[in-house]
Amino acid sequence: MMKRARRWIPDGLAGRFALLLAIALVAANLVAAGLLSFERQRLDRRSDEVREVERIIALVPTMEAVDPALRARIARDASTRFAEVSVETRPIVTVAQTDARAVAIAGRLAGALGDREVRVAIAAGLHPDGRLHGAPGKEDGGDHPGGQQVIAISVALRPAGPADAAHAWLNVVAAAAGIGDSRLQQDVFLIVLGLSLVAVLGVGMIFVRQLTRPLATLATAARAAGRGDRTVRVPEDGAREMRDAASAFNGMQAQIARFDAERMRVLAAVGHDLRTPITSLRIRAELLDDPDLRDPMIRTLEEMAVMADGLVSYARDSREAEEVQSIDLAAFLARLCADRGVPFRHGSGARVQARAVALGRAVGNLVDNALRYGRTASVGLTAAGDEAVITIDDQGPGIPPERLDSMFEPFVRGEGSRSGDTGGAGLGLSIARSIVLAHGGVLVLENRHPTGLRATIRLPSTRP
Repeated sequence: MMKRARRWIPDGLAGRFALLLAIALVAANLVAAGLLSFERQRLDRRSDEVREVERIIALVPTMEAVDPALRARIARDASTRFAEVSVETRPIVTVAQTDARAVAIAGRLAGALGDREVRVAIAAGLHPDGRLHGAPGKEDGGDHPGGQQVIAISVALRPAGPADAAHAWLNVVAAAAGIGDSRLQQDVFLIVLGLSLVAVLGVGMIFVRQLTRPLATLATAARAAGRGDRTVRVPEDGAREMRDAASAFNGMQAQIARFDAERMRVLAAVGHDLRTPITSLRIRAELLDDPDLRDPMIRTLEEMAVMADGLVSYARDSREAEEVQSIDLAAFLARLCADRGVPFRHGSGARVQARAVALGRAVGNLVDNALRYGRTASVGLTAAGDEAVITIDDQGPGIPPERLDSMFEPFVRGEGSRSGDTGGAGLGLSIARSIVLAHGGVLVLENRHPTGLRATIRLPSTRP
């Protein structure tokens, strides 16, 4: 069913936007047609009402001008299948209604008929005895659903002459089916208009969301790729342009991953191959008798050995394929801190899906850096929503703000020496960040106040 429906959806983004506009316009026009039809019916009913009022205005002077004996005949001739006209000695409306519609009709009649008494009522229908259902002043005040809604009008006729002593009333009962209060009609019109706007906007939002969802997914994946995650991929579905963009992104990720793997292999080979000549040169340097010549050479060779070992370690950590397992992060960090003799505090436990050895190396590198450059280290663990937050604090001098981001680059160190006494080759933070990114997390550095540095690891967690 879904595949059959997709055949009618344009393949390109422009075509889908055109389809969206077409559907929105069709929906808007259908709603407008419905509203116009509703308004036309309302105006037709209003026109019928106006014509009936005008007929009564013309009929009253006629009734007053003719012989009272002829009034009944004229009333029968004036009656139609929609309105019944009669002349009686009592009004059909005993008390005029005060609702807006009845008052409006009475006002138009009174304005045209002068000082004649006019009474108007809108009721559910007539009793067999001629009384109104639900008319004011009657003992029956309930609605009668079976009765047709009518407009009852009673107009007092002036006497035709001295012989016309009886007080006569012109009574008109007109069908008013579907004619309601004008305020109600206006409310219905506004409700229908509001619903139409909501419907059009709803359809538009659904289509726009379908069109923009691949863009949001691609943006999220691009941010993850920018942090160094080479495993993230995006689904290759949606409009043709979205599929092309997703395919290009996935291809780029695969190509960069292959490049990184090749780069790591080269680094590992270089680091491994350098060990042998460095060791050979050191042995030869140690055989020299002159300390002024021997010691500088040995220090230089030690620096080269540190760099070679760092290259091998960096490449090894980047290529490891350790099995992922569920780890109790609090117990895991407690053991790591106990081995290094640093304090550990945690407000709540958390479990993460991780490679234990790799994650231990990442946190261990950060703790070792804190001990080496900051003299002290402390580790904390908290939970923030669906994330486990690990913090490593020290009391060192910190890092200049402009250098915080560059500290994650390979071979960048906080001090210029390559001596093993003060540090390694500047690969510890690079290794730590690579491992954290591979676990779907982030690693950031920030200076503490007044002194010190904080490294924060955020990892996606599961419930303990």
